Amino acid sequence: MKKFKLFINNEWIDSYDGKTFITYNPSTGEELAELALAGKKDVDKAVKAAKAAAPGWKNTDGDTRANLMMKALDIMKRRHKELAEWEAKDVGKPIFETENIDLPYSFMAMEYFSNKARQIRGDQVPIKNDAALCYETWEPYGVVGSIIPWNFPIHIATRTICPAISAGNTVVLKASSLAPITGTMLGEIFLEAGYPKGVLNIVSGTGSITGEAMLVHPGIDMISFTGSTAVGKRCMQASAETNLKKVILELGGKGPFIAEPDCKVSQAVNSLIIGFCFMQGEVCCASTRLYAHEDIYDDFIGKLAQRCNSIKIGNIMDQSTQMGSLINENQFNVVDGYVKRAIKDGAKLLCGGERAMTPPFDKGYFYRPTVLEVNNNSMECVQEEIFGPVCTVMKYKTFEEAIKLANDSVYALGATIWSEDSRKLYKAAKELNAGIVWLNTNVMSKIEASYGGNKMSGIGREGGTVGLMEYLRCKNNVLYVGPEDNYYNFKE
Repeated sequence: MKKFKLFINNEWIDSYDGKTFITYNPSTGEELAELALAGKKDVDKAVKAAKAAAPGWKNTDGDTRANLMMKALDIMKRRHKELAEWEAKDVGKPIFETENIDLPYSFMAMEYFSNKARQIRGDQVPIKNDAALCYETWEPYGVVGSIIPWNFPIHIATRTICPAISAGNTVVLKASSLAPITGTMLGEIFLEAGYPKGVLNIVSGTGSITGEAMLVHPGIDMISFTGSTAVGKRCMQASAETNLKKVILELGGKGPFIAEPDCKVSQAVNSLIIGFCFMQGEVCCASTRLYAHEDIYDDFIGKLAQRCNSIKIGNIMDQSTQMGSLINENQFNVVDGYVKRAIKDGAKLLCGGERAMTPPFDKGYFYRPTVLEVNNNSMECVQEEIFGPVCTVMKYKTFEEAIKLANDSVYALGATIWSEDSRKLYKAAKELNAGIVWLNTNVMSKIEASYGGNKMSGIGREGGTVGLMEYLRCKNNVLYVGPEDNYYNFKE
């Protein structure tokens, strides 16, 4: 069994009190690794290391920062297969996904933001009569606390620490205690790449202990958090209670999927299935609310149920497996509980709604793709994030009704519409309340573009130039270069 210590100031050290915890493969139940459990004193040590490194790293030129990240990228690529296997086992997702999605997205983040480190520049503001030079510069915040979830550990870790470090910040990273392995392995990669001490520090542990210690620590200047809306609210509260940390939040979602009567039904069905079955539905931007026009409704849901039933669930290390296990028993019970209550409340089960128990997969938490037909948009299963492979379906009559139903949610992360009418797509993109709108595609993400949500789905953006600038603060500088300034006409 692999063992990890805490990575602080370029050293691997035990936790202050020597406590550890075990992480498991949710698809088999096997023990994977033992990790040090960081407490308040360990977080304080990591923050102090980051704080001490901040001035030197801030003043390191962009080329140096970029070159170091490219070295780290080369090391990650060399360890591609190893990292993909650990990611699959730790999360319970198919190896095909980690090899072809999770790791390549991490590579893109490192390459993209390494180049961005060379391009940070300010603006000059014209002043009347050229009496003063007014110029704006962008500076790092200092110490960034990055708290990442368990569904895409290495992808989301690189999505946050790469722009933070490229912008000149130092980082304290905490991965979820449910899937901490690849996030912790980044310490090995950044150490080998030659990063200075304290630029990246990695602590492992629970959200209630380790994460909370980061939220309330006055030495952390900024928090980047991806996870539940409930914890996102706690991030905001902790910021207000301490030193008004800058906060970026990428939170929950309940993505609508509109299928217009002129859409290519077969392709739209495939797109929807990706939207709520990819990563077992444990995705914030998942498309979990289908609104299909009444003219195509029966054809659409017929194809949907048939294809969901054909998805291959099983051995996550088999390249042909399409869906893996939910993260743990608790999440399985949450998902199953939503489905059972929905049926009790009047929803019609079209497919799924049960655990896959065929040996040897009975030791994991495999939940079959589930489709629930509803006629009320206010039902719990429609309004609340389930975080599993569950989609509700509902018919509508007009385009305006579909937009209204889609926007009827406290969440606003991703939204999808399928139609062959470009004018209709353009109008939908304007009227749908979401951080990202997919038009005749779904859950497509590019590191070069911004990603994030509105309403209860978060604050701020990750990715792209917009995401880089989240990790920088603007300073206005005014240098007077005109004649003697004597506004009140004082006498010498």
